[in-house]
Amino acid sequence: MTDAPDIGEALGRQAGAVLDRDGLETLVQVLKRRGRTVVGPTVRDGAIVLDELDSAHALPYGWGVELEAGQYRVRPREDGAAFAHSAGPQSWKSFLHPERVRQWTADRRPDGAIAVREERPQSVSFAFLGVRPCDLRAIQILDRVMSGGRYRDPAYLSRRTGAFLIAVECTEPGATCFCVSMGTGPAVDAGYDLALTEVVDADGHRFLCRSGSEEGAAVLAELPRRSADGPTRTAAARAVSEAADRMGRSMPPVDLRTLMRDNLEAERWDDVTARCLSCGNCTMVCPTCFCTTTEDVTDLTGDHAERWRRWDSCYDLDFSLLQGGPVRATPRSRYRQWLSHKLGTWHDQFDSSGCVGCGRCIVWCPTGIDLTEEAHALHQEATQQEVAP
Repeated sequence: MTDAPDIGEALGRQAGAVLDRDGLETLVQVLKRRGRTVVGPTVRDGAIVLDELDSAHALPYGWGVELEAGQYRVRPREDGAAFAHSAGPQSWKSFLHPERVRQWTADRRPDGAIAVREERPQSVSFAFLGVRPCDLRAIQILDRVMSGGRYRDPAYLSRRTGAFLIAVECTEPGATCFCVSMGTGPAVDAGYDLALTEVVDADGHRFLCRSGSEEGAAVLAELPRRSADGPTRTAAARAVSEAADRMGRSMPPVDLRTLMRDNLEAERWDDVTARCLSCGNCTMVCPTCFCTTTEDVTDLTGDHAERWRRWDSCYDLDFSLLQGGPVRATPRSRYRQWLSHKLGTWHDQFDSSGCVGCGRCIVWCPTGIDLTEEAHALHQEATQQEVAP
């Protein structure tokens, strides 16, 4: 388990300013004038999803969510809060590392020659409004995977470079959240341009705002604001601190990397994979899963072909297919690969856990499999074996 950040230290720094709802609208318009595509949460199709915003009025004011394993629903709130909801079905990965990216096209010319054109990624100047602390860490993990090693992904870099990140500290965790166990929230400590903490109380609806970069400070200077007052800072700090005490889930208080490594043959793997459909939902909604495959398509004439890169999942039987067959042929081996990599061997590759405690994999599993429950069960089984006569 990773130690949680010191919430008092994270929130004890001098906050820059206080914005009201009009200030949030001005923030969106300032970012658009700077040529940025603003993306944030909004309500659509019975869920809080991420989409391009023309106005801050599209934010999910007055909407929250109810979460449980295999369950998700939006619900109205009486306080009108914009960010009092937990992780939805999308993450920022959908914009930085899209599900499908065309890599090249090929056309047969009239003379029979083949013309191949590489698809060069176009740069997008994003501004992400409403990035949760867990998702902020997920972006940092994707940065390490997609641009920090020997093989830098140009499609990712074209979208990530210069992205303006507006973090929102968590004041209302969901029943499936466990960011405290992973050391990723509910406060934000680094990696943002602006950080907001929403406060709704008898003194009104407002957002405590601080900058984390030069551009963040420049943007903040353009907004209608007032100096951060003591009561607002206190209310914001209290809301985030209380959120840390209301996590719906937790990981066992052990070294998860060691737990995964030492229990590869545990009986619990059979129990969980009897319920697993190998559908790959958990990898699709995970904000850090990054695996892809390639797909070639052609038109009916055979004169035009395209190669696409698309998301893939380690739950796919063909994911580990070699000449003699798939390396991981059973649901047990595939689930074990996913969980032990996410919590364990990710450290060996990227020097961190691959899990940020957002809980999406729990919510969007159709059979309600809960990775925190499985980690606790593995720990319990290992402990019982250690004390057995």
